[in-house]
Amino acid sequence: MTFDELRQAFGGEIVEAGTAGYDAVSGTVFATGSPAGVVRPKSVADVQAVVQFAAATGLALSVRGGGHAFAGFGTNDGGVVLDLGGLADVELLEEGRVRIGGGATWGQVADTLAPHGLAISSGDTRSVGVGGLTLGGGIGWKVRKYGLALDQLVAAEVVTADGDVLQASADEHPELFWGLRGGGGNFGVVTAFEFEAHPTTEVFHGKIAFPAAEAAVVLHGWADYARTAPAELTTIVNFANPFLGGPNAPVEIQLTYDGDDETAAAAAIDPIRALGTVIADEVALTPYGEVLVAGQTPPPGIQLVTRSAFADKESVSEVLQLLAEAGAMQGSPIIAVRSVGGAVAQVAADATAYPYRQAELMFVTTLIGPPPVIAAARPAFDALWDRLGPHSTGAYANFLASADEADVAAVYPAQTYQRLAAVKRDYDPGNLFRGNHNIRPDELPSAE
Repeated sequence: MTFDELRQAFGGEIVEAGTAGYDAVSGTVFATGSPAGVVRPKSVADVQAVVQFAAATGLALSVRGGGHAFAGFGTNDGGVVLDLGGLADVELLEEGRVRIGGGATWGQVADTLAPHGLAISSGDTRSVGVGGLTLGGGIGWKVRKYGLALDQLVAAEVVTADGDVLQASADEHPELFWGLRGGGGNFGVVTAFEFEAHPTTEVFHGKIAFPAAEAAVVLHGWADYARTAPAELTTIVNFANPFLGGPNAPVEIQLTYDGDDETAAAAAIDPIRALGTVIADEVALTPYGEVLVAGQTPPPGIQLVTRSAFADKESVSEVLQLLAEAGAMQGSPIIAVRSVGGAVAQVAADATAYPYRQAELMFVTTLIGPPPVIAAARPAFDALWDRLGPHSTGAYANFLASADEADVAAVYPAQTYQRLAAVKRDYDPGNLFRGNHNIRPDELPSAE
């Protein structure tokens, strides 16, 4: 079967290698690729045709939503890329429900919902795809009040490996629905999501900065406060940014208070201001849609190495101490620590395939630069993670630049993986959908 044969059952666009426009669509935000072709469906029937084409030809299949996966899941070499960008409608249904095409971005969703005073807890970047973020979790600026993006998902339309179109929800294919909420793109192509939106106001958003010398004190004080802070307050601490001075970069606490009551917001935010010597305070009342930032594409030749993990209550102090020490060293990665808890922890541990409900913090370290810079910094980066290992738990799939067996084992603890593997056997026994943190239908991954 060839792309010419696919065209007979396909109403969208097919961009083959070597044809006009190929270079512009072959890669993703963080990865280059050389697929045999990039296909852009216009309908669910088109998606079915592509899935059947990939299964019949044996070509590797990559599914692209927003194309922001750090591990480059939205492209491949020699296979077929299914680009869902043409399926991006955002439709407001009755009773606050929203139907969103599998190729939509969170910026499109925010823009559509804003005139109605509605929002969905998502990530923090406009150009990130609804699909990848939701299927992997969805930690963003409303996470402590409304939970993960996947916690607001009530149904999904899925094209499975055999080309069938299924509706997955708590009532239909419930085990598939469980697996979709945290199991990534392992079980099919989600062509539409249905979410429960919530009323929203403007929010207080911005950053408060402190001197680098106060990093350890600010970090520990922030974590202590985050444990009891109102659920409306979500915060991220960023430091050691090489573009702002590396070890001399200010410690920036970005925050969102989800509400427009100035008195309540001040009561929630002032304890942050009291953590140290404030050198910048840029918190202001902001429309929620404007809180989401524009995504950036690294220049050619620039690489990113991103790794993440979680910290439970008993390990927070050790993790923050190690991160503060690393941030004070030349060549430190960019370090970001996010508060979670709140609504995330109020969902039963086995309600979805997202396994780290009880974590207090999620932290991320990122190296960025040309290959020689990455190579020089990598030994210290790996040594830091060796020290963090005994005090941290798992990994957040959406902030990982690699997808080897150790990564998969970190994303999915054994019990979760076993249940996901059973779902995989039911809906993708041939592992057609393997361009991800892959759940194999037959065996557990090894962390060794």
